[in-house]
Amino acid sequence: MPAANSHTHIPASKAPRSLPASGLGTALFSSAVFGLSGSFAKALLETGWSPGAAVTARLTGAALILAVPAAFALRGRWHQLRNNCLTIGLFGIIGVAACQLFYFNAVARLSVGVALLLEYLAPVIIVLWLWAASRKRPRALTFGGTLLSLAGLVLVLDLTGAVKVDLVGVLWGVAAAVCLAIYFFITAKENDTLPPIVLASGGLMVGAAAMWLSAATGMLPMAFSTADSRLGPWTTPWWVSLAGLVALATVLAYVSGIMAARALGSKVASFVSLTEVLFAVLWAWLLLGELPRPIQLLGGVLIVGGVLLVRIDELRGAAAVRGGGAAAPTEASPLEHANDVEPVP
Repeated sequence: MPAANSHTHIPASKAPRSLPASGLGTALFSSAVFGLSGSFAKALLETGWSPGAAVTARLTGAALILAVPAAFALRGRWHQLRNNCLTIGLFGIIGVAACQLFYFNAVARLSVGVALLLEYLAPVIIVLWLWAASRKRPRALTFGGTLLSLAGLVLVLDLTGAVKVDLVGVLWGVAAAVCLAIYFFITAKENDTLPPIVLASGGLMVGAAAMWLSAATGMLPMAFSTADSRLGPWTTPWWVSLAGLVALATVLAYVSGIMAARALGSKVASFVSLTEVLFAVLWAWLLLGELPRPIQLLGGVLIVGGVLLVRIDELRGAAAVRGGGAAAPTEASPLEHANDVEPVP
């Protein structure tokens, strides 16, 4: 889902009742820097970097930087790593390594905006899977949001347009959405024993280790380049794009996302994180000269609108559960739980 901010679970009884200006500004800032990832990655890919190399460098650099605050958060509680090793491992392999690798592969073949919109189909995949598994039709609002997002997908692909969308790129984008959906199922269970920054740092470390292992065994092509990259009107050294990808689009995005979630509550912060799509399109336009075609922009609006409807339905369902209403479901959907940390797109 989100273009994805990191957030910590806040019980409903302690959730803020208003939107502090500082918290809202921090959440928007987090979405803005998260949205930079596709542009910085594509700048590197266009100079000869392989998607695997870009993901590996990003995860390794961010893991090293976040290791210090994570160790500080764990002082005296190192047993939490052992108790949560499965969650950290699955988060790192699926939510971090696979999700980012597939997204970067999509970015290599599609515009940044289209690739991110495809990844945002994760909530639709979750709804369809829950529907198939439970054989219960989703509530009207969720069902409508799903149909709206699927209609948006058709417009984003622009199947009747003169310029055809790369099919392989589309498959990579859908694969990223599947990984994102799997991640949400993995981490749907509330976890108050592991600080979010520790899960983020541990997941980045596991993801980086998985990428290096795949490269060492020859499974993952690695290609690096020291050629200058192009960002907007500027020609910059390669390390500028890499530093932006690591420091801004990963480390700073995670830290600000955690701060925003603590100020606003996880649900509100996750709503604000939807603006990442808009920021990603804006950055791609300013830094890469990319802009989806009008019909694709319309499709993006429908996809985001559909996700919003699903999110609103989640809130209504969760409120009904807390209120004990007659229409409340007896068991909360995995989508109704806050996640400790959302994966970096």
